Amino acid sequence: MSSLSLAVRDSSTMLRRNLLHARRYPSLTLNLLLTPIMLLLLFVYIFGDTMSAGIGGGGADRSEYIAYLVPGLLLMTIGSTTIGTAVSVSTDMTEGIIARFRTMAIHRGSVLVGHVVGSVLQSIMSVVLVGAVGVAIGFRSTDATALEWLAAFGLLALFALALTWIAVGMGLVSPNAEAASNNAMPLIFLPLISSTFVPVDAMPGWFQPIAEYQPFTPAIETLRGLLLGSEIGHNGWLAIVWCLGLAVLGYFWSNSTFNRDPK
Repeated sequence: MSSLSLAVRDSSTMLRRNLLHARRYPSLTLNLLLTPIMLLLLFVYIFGDTMSAGIGGGGADRSEYIAYLVPGLLLMTIGSTTIGTAVSVSTDMTEGIIARFRTMAIHRGSVLVGHVVGSVLQSIMSVVLVGAVGVAIGFRSTDATALEWLAAFGLLALFALALTWIAVGMGLVSPNAEAASNNAMPLIFLPLISSTFVPVDAMPGWFQPIAEYQPFTPAIETLRGLLLGSEIGHNGWLAIVWCLGLAVLGYFWSNSTFNRDPK
């Protein structure tokens, strides 16, 4: 078999391993998934009327705030799901299975590829679930064309890939699963200080640069534009640059860390 065939075969095996782990131990994924769902229900049913009145400057209209909120929470769902990846990678590194893999005739990069592909698939499934909850409580995207839906799906997949590689790097440098979970907390914290819940223009002036110059805000605004027909402006290419930059950074960081000789 060629080197490429061996890499594909071993990566497929590692992908099946990670998907089996996720199926047999779903509690971590479900716990992380509950965060965006609970925030969605909280902000729609408790704060929805007040938030929509404040953002729109008119009467309360909960349906408008649902439309505003859901795109941001879809990206927050990806951040939440990838925390499980950091924990899973750290667990593999500290429990001895990686040391066993190093002694076997398998493609060295297949371990990371299995984690990354498995995490991206879980992220997409989590997004579908949160999106279904959003539709159930009133979210609609009637103006989006088929091409815009395809672009939205591509953005979500690319964002998931970028955050997954970052999460893998965090898991590799963490001494244990608890530290990995703590190190990956910015992946949940950053959406909270982005344009997920309110527009950047509505924030205090000193805080606006913090919310604007981070990866979540341009991705959220791009997704909103694709699904709701709002203005995207420069956010589209900013989101792509952030995704590609984080993916490349995470890839080289993860591989350089993984390929170091164990001490």
